[in-house]
Amino acid sequence: MVAIVVAEKPSAARNMASALGGAKGSYKGTVYEVASLRGHLYEFAQPHAMVDPSLADAYQKWDLSNLPWDPDDLTWKREPQKNVADVIKTLRSALGRGDEIVIATDLDPSGEGDLLFWEAINELGFHGKQFSRMEFTDESKASIQKAFEQRRPVKSMQDEGDYRKAMYRSQWDFLSMQFTRIATAMGRQSGQDLVLRQGRLKSAMVSLVGDQQKDYDTYVKKPFFQNRFRDENDVMYTNPDEPRFDQKGQVPQSYGPSAVVLDSKADKKTAPPKLLDLASLSSMLVGKGVKANLTLSTYQKMYEDQVVSYPRTEDKTITPEQFKDLVPLVDKIAAVVGVDARLLTHRRPRPTHVKPQGAHGANRPGPKVPSSLDEVERKYGKAGRLIYELLAKSYLAMLAEDYLYEQQKGHVEKYPDFVGIANVPKSPGWRAVFDPDAGDGPAEDDGKESGKGLGRNAEPFIFEGANKRPEHPTMKWLMKQLEKRDVGTGATRTSTYSEVTNDRAKYPLLTEKGRKLRLAQAGEMSWRLLPGTRIGDLGLTEKVYADMRDIAAGRATAEERLAVVADWVREDIATMARNAASMRAELGLKERVDAARAEGVWQVAPGGPKKVTFKKVWSGHTFSDDEVAKLLAGETISFEARSTEGKPFTATGALGVGDFKGRKFVGFQLEVPDRPTKWSGRTFTPAEVTALLAGQSLEIDDFVSARTGKTFGCRVSWDAKAKKITSDLGSEDEPPRSWCQVTFTDAQRKDLAAGKTIQGTGFVSSKGKTFDARISWKTEGGKKRIVPTFG
Repeated sequence: MVAIVVAEKPSAARNMASALGGAKGSYKGTVYEVASLRGHLYEFAQPHAMVDPSLADAYQKWDLSNLPWDPDDLTWKREPQKNVADVIKTLRSALGRGDEIVIATDLDPSGEGDLLFWEAINELGFHGKQFSRMEFTDESKASIQKAFEQRRPVKSMQDEGDYRKAMYRSQWDFLSMQFTRIATAMGRQSGQDLVLRQGRLKSAMVSLVGDQQKDYDTYVKKPFFQNRFRDENDVMYTNPDEPRFDQKGQVPQSYGPSAVVLDSKADKKTAPPKLLDLASLSSMLVGKGVKANLTLSTYQKMYEDQVVSYPRTEDKTITPEQFKDLVPLVDKIAAVVGVDARLLTHRRPRPTHVKPQGAHGANRPGPKVPSSLDEVERKYGKAGRLIYELLAKSYLAMLAEDYLYEQQKGHVEKYPDFVGIANVPKSPGWRAVFDPDAGDGPAEDDGKESGKGLGRNAEPFIFEGANKRPEHPTMKWLMKQLEKRDVGTGATRTSTYSEVTNDRAKYPLLTEKGRKLRLAQAGEMSWRLLPGTRIGDLGLTEKVYADMRDIAAGRATAEERLAVVADWVREDIATMARNAASMRAELGLKERVDAARAEGVWQVAPGGPKKVTFKKVWSGHTFSDDEVAKLLAGETISFEARSTEGKPFTATGALGVGDFKGRKFVGFQLEVPDRPTKWSGRTFTPAEVTALLAGQSLEIDDFVSARTGKTFGCRVSWDAKAKKITSDLGSEDEPPRSWCQVTFTDAQRKDLAAGKTIQGTGFVSSKGKTFDARISWKTEGGKKRIVPTFG
């Protein structure tokens, strides 16, 4: 009997193989083989590919009339991710050799590890095998061995609560695509052709940043004046009941100098900050000019080389085994990042940072310690250097002593209601190793930290203060808000943030300028559409997580909880419609009235007859009922239309599939001529057509300019490949045949081509005025052109 141990990713498979004695073999009497996924090998297909063919058109179109979707219509069909064919082939072969399949994917609160395992089993058709589950706290050798020995039998996919809740969450997020279609449709009705992406995390980011940006932009400073005291050590003494005044001159100066009375002294300490997750790390790096997407890609390379730990962890602590693994490397890591190892005296596990539960552990240095930061930079760039330095110092701070200070409290002797506090540093402890706020700029001064402590005498003064301005949104601020509201994990927040701030994306939601974060155009519209919506509710993730817990415990089914999404979609259509009206008024946008549309069954549609709708007006012409019928039947029709310049022309064409900004649509398609007919207001004679088709060029003098209405001459030819007329009105190789209504002789064109300046007369300007000038043909503004000189 062979047990196939399926790890979540290649790095985990290497750890499993190392713990069990090799990629294949026997461990305590059980023959095994280690196989690996590579994260999610499959993803849901597009909505229209998941429904009955009769519904495909409705599920593909971004039209509000086709919403909400019915989850019962969806088959939840999956398709392989890109570039995983080799992984799937290797996995299928390994699973075929096994009698028992061991689930050795991550154990995480979201159940994602179970989901990506079972979706692969489902797609590859291996449900008939015997299954078991390895449950490990981390990927240390001891944990893996214990988990393999004590693996739990598993009956089926649907019996696993972690799979059921993870599947529900992925289905919910798939259905949330409807909210993107609603917001995008509302934007287009307001004349803005933007894709406004919505989702639990994206919408939360937009709502938080938009609200904070508004508070920051609309801040009005309201100064106040108040009596306070200050001693010779710059410690301030305040009375919370002292009145405040709007004007400095209103403050009564009824106090005089007084001695200071020391009331108490107490030793206090502060423990090291918690270990970093990917969101915290990326927030620090953004302040140093490193974009989130570069942090993600660089960290991944460093992880693959075992220089840093697993990136997408949800852990905020590390396990005792993980702590023990890095103990022998501490001094070496400290030397790399320039930390004095003598500061690292607390080499026992702190219960606040080291806990028995967890899987990958918080982000930290890996087992491969580089020789120097210069080596890291040579291999991974400046971003890699900063990543390693921050991770290492954050980890090492845990091994330093607490920050110690003495807190002194006192009051003004004559006016005891005025109280002052001074924190006198005694030992920097971990603060000498790592400053988590480095690069954030000056902090709000609370006036409490003082190297000298309380003074002996205090002088009264009039303090000028003001209401505090709201903080400008930054990545660090946003990540704190999301963490406080438990929206997403650190790694998911970072990857989503990278996506919505990507300045190469077509429609980014947020923009970064230095550390500051603002709404992009698409984000501004989304923010105005979100108030009162379900998708914009910051409590939505909490609701989804509560559903996941109920589904995992068997108290509810995914079908029951997904059923409410349709009602939410209906509500959000109505809410966003109201918000869109307000948005148009506030932004000065006009509601776009779509042109009349024709509909019917297109008999010759690609793939067979299907129901379509298309615009009934084309270039100023409204199709008659008879023309609509002919188009639907696949016939070619002709009619009189007008060009964008207002010129009449005969349009000939049929119904077809067009492309506009990447979106396919059905509509009238102009027939491309297969022979020259006319050009610049002149119809070619049959003899001219024959000559042009034969590849000859013709000198013709009576073309008409569409801009000026004047006649002009030039040599024309027929480009059979592009199916269009080309002319010799100037090129990089030779000068034009005419300029300002004067036709040049062959001798004049030869002189111009040779770089000579010639005298010309009788030129006519665009305003109809005649002039003479000396002209030459030379490069100006990046291209060859006729350049006149006067006088």
